[in-house]
Amino acid sequence: MGRKKKNKNRNGVDLIAYTHPYLPITEQYRLIRTNILFSSVDKEIKSIMVTSADPAEGKSTTSANLAIVLAQQGKKVLLVDTDLRKSTVHYAFNISNIDGLTTVLTKKIDLDDAISKTHIPNLEILSSGPMPPNPSELLNSDAMGKIMNELKNKYDYIVFDTPPVLVVTDSQILANKCDGIVLVVASGKTRKDRALKTKEILEKANTQILGVVVNGVESSRKETYNQYY
Repeated sequence: MGRKKKNKNRNGVDLIAYTHPYLPITEQYRLIRTNILFSSVDKEIKSIMVTSADPAEGKSTTSANLAIVLAQQGKKVLLVDTDLRKSTVHYAFNISNIDGLTTVLTKKIDLDDAISKTHIPNLEILSSGPMPPNPSELLNSDAMGKIMNELKNKYDYIVFDTPPVLVVTDSQILANKCDGIVLVVASGKTRKDRALKTKEILEKANTQILGVVVNGVESSRKETYNQYY
């Protein structure tokens, strides 16, 4: 299992929870993890969708680092790139995107063969695969539902990096298939009306909003970090 072709990481996703485990921002990712674990008391939370209102608000960085801190707790974790129009996960982890979710959904490759190991213990990746002409239809297919159920039997946690809610309908399709949602907003960038509209759309889905991550909050020491609510 695994494809080892290398790609340059050009998407700006910083795997800071792995490279700098003692920084305050990494502790914030651990706080997100803790809140998700506490949310699992009354309902099992295995599949976690990470999304935002608009592009470039930090959802892919949050997805990757959340997956890392979950794996660091000894859990078997899979990070899935379901942003089929603008995939980024394969760049961040330096893996090939020749095969991935889309080639599994179209039955060109088996699921196990599409999953890649990473240099981080307990963390594996299912990249998006080549961009299809019909992303929404693929994500809303019976095949996608079967894949998600199969992954739940193989992993302790599955983190789905999904497209922005207000840009395409893909995230709305996945929302009611996942156990919980983490909404990412960018301090000083995400408009309040856009964030509220996104929250309203997600609340209509049959799922649980686990919390909101605010990226780019500036501390009194002029450092930027994230906060979880």
